[in-house]
Amino acid sequence: MICLNFIRFNLKVVKDTSGYIFTFAPKYDSIIMSKSHFLSLFLLLNLLVPCAKLSAQVLTLNDAVETGLANYGSIKAKNNYLNASKATVLQSKKEYLPNLNLSAQQDFGTINGQNGPLYGLGLSVASSGLPLPHQNWNAAFGALYLTNVNWDFFAFGRARERIQVSQSMVKRDESDLEQEQFQHSIRVAAAYLNLLAAQRLTQSWENNLQRAAALKNVVVTRAKNGLIPGVDSSLANAEVSSAKISITQARDFEQEQANNLARLMGVTTQNFVLDTLFITKMPQSLSDSVLKTENHPVLRYYANRVAVSEHQARYFQTLGMPTFTAFGVFQGRGAGFSSSYATDQHAYTQNYFEGIKPVRANYLLGIGATWNLTGILRTRQQVASQSFISTALKEEYNLADQQIKNQLLLAENKIRNAVSNFQEAPVQVRSASDAYLQKSVLYKNGLSNMVDLTQALYILNRAETNRDIALSNLWQALLLKAAAAGDFNIFLNQ
Repeated sequence: MICLNFIRFNLKVVKDTSGYIFTFAPKYDSIIMSKSHFLSLFLLLNLLVPCAKLSAQVLTLNDAVETGLANYGSIKAKNNYLNASKATVLQSKKEYLPNLNLSAQQDFGTINGQNGPLYGLGLSVASSGLPLPHQNWNAAFGALYLTNVNWDFFAFGRARERIQVSQSMVKRDESDLEQEQFQHSIRVAAAYLNLLAAQRLTQSWENNLQRAAALKNVVVTRAKNGLIPGVDSSLANAEVSSAKISITQARDFEQEQANNLARLMGVTTQNFVLDTLFITKMPQSLSDSVLKTENHPVLRYYANRVAVSEHQARYFQTLGMPTFTAFGVFQGRGAGFSSSYATDQHAYTQNYFEGIKPVRANYLLGIGATWNLTGILRTRQQVASQSFISTALKEEYNLADQQIKNQLLLAENKIRNAVSNFQEAPVQVRSASDAYLQKSVLYKNGLSNMVDLTQALYILNRAETNRDIALSNLWQALLLKAAAAGDFNIFLNQ
């Protein structure tokens, strides 16, 4: 024998403005059948399933959040900012490496020299030759080959501070990405709950239209038979029209919420089929314990901003200190002019290969120090300016911390109020349903008037909408608590 668990669907047909909607209410059953019966049922299902139209895939809250985190533009942008900061750290570490320059040049020109003072401002030639008594235009090829190494090996921690600034910027951008992901998760979850509430309100107004339409049929029939005044049919028609307008408004609001959810998820607007199971019941845990907010993603981001500013202030202090440099030069030089050119101005050749061939070489090793004394005055103001920025960032941190703590207290109050409304909503719906049923029976038996019945219908619809709002507000309050505590799992774990 085989035990088979299956879902039995109760078919319900609802007429809509666009046609007929078929809904299925699942009910879980278990049956025990023989193996042969099981094989027959299996073959029958294989024949029927391909012909059935599959329902739309349900979008869960977790799927909506994950899709939003993967597609939203601001998160992608902050991820690229983080990658840029990581690259800056590597650049800062390589700034400490010595400079190695290779240079080669080949020239053609004269070498007339002249006694006189000059300053190496640039835009001049470096021709070398004795100062002859007259100008000549003898020209030949020459070449210079140069290798230069220089290394700022000590600058009072300047390179180290620059690396720490870059590393603190990485931590800042990482916390910025984390807080953006956290806040966007809250935004997506809030949009999801708003769409759920909008869909439930639409369903409540559709139920109200069904009751109004059924009442209208009864009223029109009795009015045609002369059992009630004709004005009652006018009131019934007005109630149906009002219900239709309310449905249109509810659907318009639902479409707005669907558009908002699609925008936050980074997808095109569509008819979302949401998970309605969890919102119909109270969360498992609604503890009133005060949570610590030190590890809140937003506060970590503000704290890292302060750390970056403080590292920058320390880096600016090193800019006014001297720099010690080790350097080395090796050069080779060639010229088409002979060493006897000073006495014989015909001792040169215009052969290209003879002119560029290196015939003399020099090397130089040394250690130097440079210190711009007036730089101390400038860096002192930079440090003072950065200190004020650090103080301002700390004040922003304190402001954010105060707002988060107040938001956490507000969330606790909203949870208590939402729980109270959640517990009262079923009482209101049950009482309104009994009152409507009583007024309906009395009206059908001529013991009540149309105004009382319409009032009961309105009270029942208001009770149903209050129930839907109470359910949504309870989960919204829990989401507000998760946002204030900086822990999205407080919401997801429920």
